Amino acid sequence: MHLQESGEMYLETILILSQKSRSVRSIDVSEYMKFSKPSVSRAIGLLKQGGYVVTDPEGFLTLTEAGREVAVKIYERHKLLTEFLTRLGVNPETAAADACKMEHDISDESFEAIKRHAAGGTDQ
Repeated sequence: MHLQESGEMYLETILILSQKSRSVRSIDVSEYMKFSKPSVSRAIGLLKQGGYVVTDPEGFLTLTEAGREVAVKIYERHKLLTEFLTRLGVNPETAAADACKMEHDISDESFEAIKRHAAGGTDQ
């Protein structure tokens, strides 16, 4: 199952929330993303069907290995792109908003090149 941008955003949100608290529920995701409970419930259902998220009997969400892999990739992109744009002189709020758009569409090749450049490496 290929994830769309929204699915990646949900996984990233679950990762971020799980770093702050061991227990993450759909309501936490709803509040963090400012989405309606039914929208989050529908999305979580799709992520569960795709094998990216599991829920325990109390309703706590946990990323599967596949879900964690996607979430970590997207979150790394978000952090690095935000920092990179900020270093270029972009306002931090704008940089974060732009990074959020870019993180889903940038190719692995381009991201790795930016990552090398940001680390002070060469482009080749």
